[in-house]
This record gives sequence, C-alpha cells and structure tokens, in this order.
Amino acid sequence: MSNYLWMTAADLGRGIGRGEIHPVELVEQFLDAAQAHLRAKDIYARMTPRRARSMALAAADRAKHGQRLGLLDGVPISWKDLFDASGTACEAGTQLLKGRVPQKDAQVLEQATQQGLVCLGKTHMTELAFSGLGLNPKTATPPCVNNEAWVPGGSSSGAAASVAFGLAAAGIGSDTGGSVRIPAAWNDLVGLKTTHGRLSLRGVVPLCEKFDTVGPLTRSVEDATLLLAVLDGTKPADLRGASLKGARLLVLETVALDDLRPEVAAGFDVVSQRLIRAGATLHRGVMPIVSEALSLAPIIFTSEAYGTWGETIERAPEKMFAPVLARFRSGGIFTASDYVGAWRRLNELRALWQAEVSNYDAVILPTSPILPPDRARLLSDQEYFTQENLLSLRNTRIGNLFGVCAVTLPTGQPSCGLSLMGLPGQEERLLRLSAAAERALG
Repeated sequence: MSNYLWMTAADLGRGIGRGEIHPVELVEQFLDAAQAHLRAKDIYARMTPRRARSMALAAADRAKHGQRLGLLDGVPISWKDLFDASGTACEAGTQLLKGRVPQKDAQVLEQATQQGLVCLGKTHMTELAFSGLGLNPKTATPPCVNNEAWVPGGSSSGAAASVAFGLAAAGIGSDTGGSVRIPAAWNDLVGLKTTHGRLSLRGVVPLCEKFDTVGPLTRSVEDATLLLAVLDGTKPADLRGASLKGARLLVLETVALDDLRPEVAAGFDVVSQRLIRAGATLHRGVMPIVSEALSLAPIIFTSEAYGTWGETIERAPEKMFAPVLARFRSGGIFTASDYVGAWRRLNELRALWQAEVSNYDAVILPTSPILPPDRARLLSDQEYFTQENLLSLRNTRIGNLFGVCAVTLPTGQPSCGLSLMGLPGQEERLLRLSAAAERALG
C-alpha cells in the first residue's frame, strides 16, 4: 500500500481522478495512522470514523462512474473543534461547552461535504480560540512538529498538528488575531487568513464576530487555493505562470521588525534575498498608523470577546485556564464609548492603510517575531505566558486590524513563517503571488 499521509491534498485528488488511489483505502490509512499515533489524542478532540467511511464510499462510487465533484472529492481533512458537525460534540476547547452537540453542520462544513471532502474529525484548540500559543491544559495541547517541548501555536493548534504529523491532508481553522497563521508558521505549513466576511461563520462558535475568519492550513499554496474555492463555492485561482518578476513588495518596518528573535531575523533576511533573486523589488516602509491601530486592539478584541462570553464564563470561571480567563476578563474594564470610539478610529485607519499600500502587490513581514515558547514554562509562569502570547500574535494581528487577506509560507527555517498581506477581498491575486514566492523559497 502506498503511503498517502504526506502527499498534498491536490496530489491525492489527482491520484483519485486517475484511479490510482481508492478513497476508502485513503481514508482508512489516515484513520489507522491516527489510531497508531502516540499523540493523536492530543491532536484530535474526537474522530468521526463512521462519517469519514460513509463519505469515502460515496466518493469512491462517484469516481468509479466518472462523476467526481471536483479535484478534492474524496480527500480527507480535519476540522477545528469550533465548526459544528451534526451529531458530533463541538466544545471549542473549553469545559464551559462540555457536552454541546449541534444538530446541523456549519455552513462551510456543509459546503465542503457537498464538494466531496471527507471529514476525519475535530481537532483540539485553545479555549474559545483566545490565545496564539496553543497551550490548553484544560483539554489537550497538541505537539509542535519541530520540538515536542514547544507549544504548537494557536488557536488552531490541532488543525496544524493534524497536517504536520501526517494525520490529515489539510486542516480547516479559524483566524481572529492570527489563529491560522501562527500554528501554520510554527509547524512549517501554509496558512490562509481570508478577508472577514469572505467565508460563512454560520455554525462556527464565535470569539469576536467582527474579526473571526475561516481559513485552511495546508502543505502547499495550491491546496490552500483549492480549499478556499471549495469553502465558498467559487472557481479556484489559476496559479499557472505565477511569477515574482516585477512584483513590488513592501517590507513593513513599523513594529513588525521590532524585537525579532535571532532565528526569525536571520530567516527573514534570507527570505528577502530569495524574493529579490526571483525578480521582486522590495521597498521598506514606515507606517505610524500601524502603531496606532495596535494600540486599539486591547479595547476592540477583548471587549467583544468578553461581551460574547462573559456571562457564560462567570457562571463557572474555575473551568478555565487562568491566563486565558484573565485575558477574557480584561475586556470588562472598557466602556461602550471606548469600544465605539476605537472602532470609529480603526475604520479611519483602515482607509489610510489601503491608500498607502495600494501601489504594492503585497506587504511582507515575519509571521511571528518569536519561536514557539516552552510549554512547561508557560504553565508555571503566567507573566511569561502573557508576554509570549502578545508577542506571538503581534504581527498577525496587524492583518486582522486592517481587514486584509494574508498568507503565511514556510521559509526553510524551522517554525519561521513569511507573511504576505494583500488588500481585502483579493485572495486570488495574493495566492498567485504566494505560489510564486513558494517556488522562490524552495
């Protein structure tokens, strides 16, 4: 039997199309791998083998009769445990929602099912998606592929681990402040943060609905491109002929390059030279509006998060990991006028951002300024947890604040990602550029 666990989703789909891969054999290989893996229970909150086998059988029948629904028909993927799946517990990484069983699929899961993708199961995550580190002592902390003493990044921690450890062809996560891009970067994957509103949030457990987005974590830009098209029912971007020749890239100097860990700084310098050799022109830019937008983040994010979950949390705060609880509660100190005023100013800053970056093909920056922290120290030192969590999300949060789409790419330096940010709604254009950058980075 061929080993399918490390192939891209696109290559698996092509193999099914050529009749070389049987969807049932494929799903059984992933289910067997999860059963045998020593850390599978730290990656998957729960598997859905009955559903997976049923979907694989249907995909096999379509392939046999030449009726495949698309390139990814029959490909097995994982879903973060905040996407509702009918009849399967969906607890969003928190004991506060223990026993919650939805009766309907999230719209994006429904859409993926209609396109033939196979649901392997639900992956572990940070409590209610409110941390970039991926540490969750209340349920489980997935491993990081580069060092099992490190945290994997969050909040889509299990989604990243499921792909990085060969237990899914791709994972679907969510990104509110970096929750797709950080775990993707720290596990050497591609991660796509979509524009807010591009993909449906119906049936997705919320954190901050004004920022929540759905996005894939994958082994290639092609896979991310195909999954985006599946999830919103559009035609995938054509990546053929994508090139960096003549591309104008803005290196964001304000905040994004501050306090980089040595490995991250060295990796970003190497990556920048590779992009130049591939034909891109790099411009360096200082943008004071970035600092101002980041200063609004504590008001905007935490107020909405606590407004959404405060009542539920305060009924049983002991069920939460203390640093995550403290982060939620920090949103309770702001007034309604603080929140409204911050949003009004952020909308003004978003307009200024678009005016400043519209002449560039993308803005580039290190995905995270730090490497994955040590999980043992995070558990014992709350001050360290708070410091590293804020640093981990600092650069990705820029993209959420300005409402952009963004891609993180592996760079060859372990756990160091390169982020490319495009204008809102321009995922297809950004993915073409990212495919060219992917080739340049090797």
